[in-house]
Amino acid sequence: MTVLTRRSVLRSSLALGAAGALARPYVANAAATTAEVWFAQGFAKEEDASFIKMVAEYEKASGNKIDYSLIPFAPLRQKEVSAIQSGVVPDIMEAADLEFPALNSWDDKLLDVSDIVETQKKDFVPIAVDSCFLYNGVTKKRGYYMVPMKISGWPFHIWRSLVEKGGAKIEDLPKTWDAFLDFFKPVQDNLRKQGMRNIYAYGYQLTANGVDPIATYNAFMIAYGGKNLVTPDGRFNAGDPQVRAAAAKALERLTTPFKEGYVPPSCLNWNDADDNNAFHSKLMVMDFDGTISTEVAVYDKKEDYNDIVTMGLPLGNDGKPLTNQIIAFGPVIPKGAKNIPAAKEFLKYAVQPKVLNEYLKGGLGRWMVPIPEIAKSDPFWLVEDPHRKAYTELTLLGQTMPIYEVYNPAIAQVNGEHLFSVAMFDVMKEGMAPEQAIDKAFKRAEEIFAKYPIQQA
Repeated sequence: MTVLTRRSVLRSSLALGAAGALARPYVANAAATTAEVWFAQGFAKEEDASFIKMVAEYEKASGNKIDYSLIPFAPLRQKEVSAIQSGVVPDIMEAADLEFPALNSWDDKLLDVSDIVETQKKDFVPIAVDSCFLYNGVTKKRGYYMVPMKISGWPFHIWRSLVEKGGAKIEDLPKTWDAFLDFFKPVQDNLRKQGMRNIYAYGYQLTANGVDPIATYNAFMIAYGGKNLVTPDGRFNAGDPQVRAAAAKALERLTTPFKEGYVPPSCLNWNDADDNNAFHSKLMVMDFDGTISTEVAVYDKKEDYNDIVTMGLPLGNDGKPLTNQIIAFGPVIPKGAKNIPAAKEFLKYAVQPKVLNEYLKGGLGRWMVPIPEIAKSDPFWLVEDPHRKAYTELTLLGQTMPIYEVYNPAIAQVNGEHLFSVAMFDVMKEGMAPEQAIDKAFKRAEEIFAKYPIQQA
């Protein structure tokens, strides 16, 4: 694991004189003007460079210092949970998964950051702001416990060259959900006939590890009519026949290709980065994965970068647009932080539209800027690059809804236990019928939701 810190960056700089000039004020003003910050390390070096540049510009403008660590996202999850449990926390932590903000706001472990959110609320897309308005189980009220900085949807990533080698054309992709997905099976079959023995149609995350299998399952369930699994008032909607049918159908459509040999067997043990790596090695024709990390990771390999086709969601089977579940990520200030004024000042600076846009652009647009007017006016997002164009249209301009954790943190525990991944294993490994596996998962989910009552305003 490589962790980039302010100190390591300064040590490795060839401009030792400049490094010393930056480092000396840090010591002199540490108690009053320094904030300790943990952020997720990027998939591409440009993401980290852009964060470091933003920090340097803030330090120059403010005279304050940011003592940062950029940590790979999986270890960051573990580090943040340990910090909250021990009470030894930094001043700012970037949320590294879907569950962390919702569960810790419920437990009253996070500081309300409404004063930061309000400074830019009018400019941000509502779903980004609403996704930070979380329920506190101690105060029995909602508040802003995360600062919206990044949003993402779940696009498709496709190798054009493999599709064409498999005898098909990207332009012939069907427009509706099931037909779109089924398009890739004969592509695999034709590639196998040509001697490509280790090629698969799909890169589905069918593991019980990380964020990806949760978001993948949710997208499939929503596509089959199950968007109301958790209602906006925080209720687990297990009694709705349409939701149950959609949940079972999602299981069937994800597990059947695995059983038929169209998904790599290794997917059962993947982490969130493994499908990216498998896609880059051309183990599969299509991947379904959040952000455009898949693309930005090969940004310098232009042949590969230009060979990837990024696509939003097809239409539903009824020919109507599908709802895309949006994930908002951003920093939180944990209770116990020692330098709250410095932390808030940095975050108020970072979420200014111009500053935030330059930061996310510097990271190659892996994360979507949550400000519609900027996305529409800055050609970077909708004009200059086909990957970013498709991603922007999906994430910022399409039909959207928040993740279920916004409605009730109980679903965070459900996903922490990976109940729907376990249901997939029950189908794939135990031979259980999808409906039976869903009955089992729903029963446990109802037990969890009973522990998280939401009082309505």
